Amino acid sequence: MSNMETTSVLQCRSLIKEFSEGPEKLTVLNGVELDVKPSERVAIVGSSGSGKTTLLQLLAGLDKPTQGEVLVCNHALSELSETRQGELRNRHLGFVYQFHHLLPEFTALENVAMPLLLRREVSVKEARLRAEAMLEQVGLKPRMSHKPSELSGGERQRVAIARALVGEPDLVLMDEPTGNLDPNTAARIHDLMKALSEQLTTSFIVVTHDMAFASQMDRALRLEDGLLVPA
Repeated sequence: MSNMETTSVLQCRSLIKEFSEGPEKLTVLNGVELDVKPSERVAIVGSSGSGKTTLLQLLAGLDKPTQGEVLVCNHALSELSETRQGELRNRHLGFVYQFHHLLPEFTALENVAMPLLLRREVSVKEARLRAEAMLEQVGLKPRMSHKPSELSGGERQRVAIARALVGEPDLVLMDEPTGNLDPNTAARIHDLMKALSEQLTTSFIVVTHDMAFASQMDRALRLEDGLLVPA
């Protein structure tokens, strides 16, 4: 995990995102400001179409803002090449998508080990051991040799969370992580996030429609009229 020079793992400054629709410009984000501290769990809620997923993509460097700046662990994304941005994501960020995006031909263990293998500085044996330990932490060690098609929706989501966390990232970005889960599984995932934020000082930004889930975070923000306001 990185030693940050500031007390923020992510900083977002005056973020504007516009889309062109014919002759018109659609402003989705209109000067978003955000600071996330180590171990902090932040929920972002908002109506459909308010720009939550767009914001998450900008924070991850998967899209570029029209104006403004995103800093991840003191690195300004706009100043990095595509290659360096990829390296930054692999080392400092984890992702949990709404539909988990597991690779169907690989087992749970192989899916979780993948981010470590991409670094090319961890042996296959070490990557497998760390993936096995993380799957055990999410309660899936007995299922680690199963492929995604052999797992339930909740189990696949926990595999995705294990994959996001196996590299001990500074920040995990989650897009509707409980959108397809029953309340009991959602509660277990919240408990896991809380434990890991304390153990690894990992921060979380969670985009969600689940207000009960959002209320359990350290902070809940609403994306409204292109700005983040307290929820």
